[in-house]
Amino acid sequence: MSKRLDGKVIVVTGGTKGIGKGIALMCAAEGAKIIVSGRNEQDGSHVVRQIEENTGAEALFIRKDISIETDCRELIEESVAHFGRIDGLVNNAGVFPRGSMLDTTEELFDFIFDVNIKGAFFCSKYAMQAMLQTGGGSIVQIGSTNGYKGSKDLAAYSCSKGAMLTLNRHIAVNYAKEGIRSNWVTVGWVASEGEVELYGKMGLPADQLREKAAGIIPSGRMQTAEDMAYGVVYLLSDEANQVTGTELSIAGGLNM
Repeated sequence: MSKRLDGKVIVVTGGTKGIGKGIALMCAAEGAKIIVSGRNEQDGSHVVRQIEENTGAEALFIRKDISIETDCRELIEESVAHFGRIDGLVNNAGVFPRGSMLDTTEELFDFIFDVNIKGAFFCSKYAMQAMLQTGGGSIVQIGSTNGYKGSKDLAAYSCSKGAMLTLNRHIAVNYAKEGIRSNWVTVGWVASEGEVELYGKMGLPADQLREKAAGIIPSGRMQTAEDMAYGVVYLLSDEANQVTGTELSIAGGLNM
């Protein structure tokens, strides 16, 4: 039986750790050739080695800062130069520093928006240009429950994810005839490295964080990178060829 992403070339931004790493590993296990992008070369090279050793799939790390438009263009150009095409893009890279609307500075706002929505916009733009040359492709926007209204202490982050939700709908409705699909994954409460580190600084160790989350999330546990990856693989696969503009919630009922 063939794997679900056999032969597909997938770019994962922010793929050096956390959710992005989990997505990259699972896509590779399903037969895809993977481009891992991020800013940390050591972490990126480690993920590429893991992919090659665990799955035998081809993988490449490309160091880029997607808050810079030219880096978005170069990421796609270098990916196409290496593998010949792009079939999928996962806009996973994101930052989520805390700050209420009253506390958010212009500098913090610009930093969050440059990474979270400017990066997703221009990576999508250049990936779509490449996809149009080969008959289309699939884009997955890694969203958040905060994209709908947002926690009080995540004001700019929430607004950036709301903009990503609009980006998802815009691509879906305007480029479906060209064979380009775009879908959004609502990420729940994931115990990523960054989340564990953040709460650790607030005096809440990982085990207590999971216990606290279990009492809040209707499903009774925090989500994992693998939970997200299962949904992303489906949306990238040909099984989802008629799925576009959707919002797939993998949040254990948290955003209901």
